[in-house]
Amino acid sequence: MAKHEIIPCERCGSSIECKANSYTKCQCSVVQLSLNEMQYISEQHDGCLCSVCLFTLQQEYREIFAISPDSRHNHGE
Repeated sequence: MAKHEIIPCERCGSSIECKANSYTKCQCSVVQLSLNEMQYISEQHDGCLCSVCLFTLQQEYREIFAISPDSRHNHGE
């Protein structure tokens, strides 16, 4: 079995190289998510997501809960 598997993003279907065994090298690790953002996303999706979809869902979460990047520290995230 290949070390890294090419899989579709669960949300948009684009091909992504899953590096679950090397998470820090995986393209999804470029999106820094708070614990609340991770929970919000995991409630909607079980599988791997591309960085574009992760960023989009992060922005969606922040819009819903009116969280700006500068205010995250004030909300216990």
